[in-house]
Amino acid sequence: MLTLASKLKRDDGLKGSRASATASDSTRRVSVKDRLLVKEVAGREANLPCTCKVHFPDPNKLHCFQLTATPDEGYYQGGKFQFETEVSDAYNTPPKVKCLTRIWHPNITKTGEICTVEHSIDGTSWAPTRMLKDVLWGLNSLFTRLLNFDDPLNIDAAEHHLRDKEDFRNKVEDYIKRYAR
Repeated sequence: MLTLASKLKRDDGLKGSRASATASDSTRRVSVKDRLLVKEVAGREANLPCTCKVHFPDPNKLHCFQLTATPDEGYYQGGKFQFETEVSDAYNTPPKVKCLTRIWHPNITKTGEICTVEHSIDGTSWAPTRMLKDVLWGLNSLFTRLLNFDDPLNIDAAEHHLRDKEDFRNKVEDYIKRYAR
């Protein structure tokens, strides 16, 4: 992250002068998506829920990052859930998000597909005006206020909750012990 941000700053300073061909090639390689992401990432700490942390495995690839959510209430309290997020080159399209932690959840499939941005868990579809903070808050809310048993992606988990809430809770706790510590 810092590497790309400092590169953007350095390259912006070089634009005004007659820099070498290498520097101008470097400037062209920085995409508009990365420029927008640098701005968003710079302010993300102030906009991030206290139960979430973001990690950039490669600081030069802001479009690929991981989110760790550690819910402090509800069924999933005490778990540590990893999500992988990738922002496409078309910055105004919904990012691809996948849950890397096995979880028993009505809005997350066994393979990690998530009922979020594409499926619009908050009732509004993706718009180019949405930002990464919306995605991060949405993922965090999957464990509390946006937990949806009425329109599930994982039908088995939703039906399990309807049949036996206590057994559902036990299965969630078992998954947390096995996969989310």
